[in-house]
Amino acid sequence: MEVKTMAQLAAEGKSPEILFWVGCAGSFDARAIKVTKAFVKILNTAKIDFAILGNEERCTGDPARRAGNEFLFQMSAMMNIETLKNYTFKRIVTTCPHCFNTFKNEYPALGGEFKIMHHSQYLEELIKTGKIRITPDGTIKGKKITYHDSCYIGRGNDIYEAPRSVLLELNTDIIEMKRCKSDGLCCGAGGAQMFKEDEPGDKRINTERAEEALATKADIVAANCPFCITMIEDGIKEKNAQDKVTVLDLAELIAAGLD
Repeated sequence: MEVKTMAQLAAEGKSPEILFWVGCAGSFDARAIKVTKAFVKILNTAKIDFAILGNEERCTGDPARRAGNEFLFQMSAMMNIETLKNYTFKRIVTTCPHCFNTFKNEYPALGGEFKIMHHSQYLEELIKTGKIRITPDGTIKGKKITYHDSCYIGRGNDIYEAPRSVLLELNTDIIEMKRCKSDGLCCGAGGAQMFKEDEPGDKRINTERAEEALATKADIVAANCPFCITMIEDGIKEKNAQDKVTVLDLAELIAAGLD
């Protein structure tokens, strides 16, 4: 799998259409790396001209800001902004809602104005423009899917229809959870909760969300966030249902159904 960096393209006097922002999870977490590879497979199939920053990419600073370390957030943000301004590209696409939200809503205040898309939006665009085609008889056909709205894509940025539009291309049924769209429930990782100990309570949030997903009797829980995938997978394992229900990112589902 060949993926060029922005620095390599710049040395060749080229600039890509898309800068794929991989993110910390997509770079280092074993589960999220599978999503990164699936998305790269889609980009290559669609013959998209793209590149990544590679070692020049830093954390956007989202977890630091959520945890209250504003200094660390701004330091990471400014370094990223300066790096990005050294290159020419049309849009940034990321598979992480946290990175997406930070670029869209928080970097502009620090001088970082970039066109940013979440991969759920970009996948919808690739399908609608005919750059990728989904086989109607793929491995997902006939399976029941329930979709989890991640906080930053759903309530945070009001993106509900794009991911559902993508899922409908798989020739399958979408069964909505009790709490969905603007009434969706957090997976339990938001606000940097992913990186701290549990607070006092009767039940973990990811357990509650996993129970809602299992109640739909779906075969697959579709997600669009590396944190959501981890939390919901853990909740399903807690219920000993991992052999019955699979948690997959939109990119993994589409990559498996490419024609």
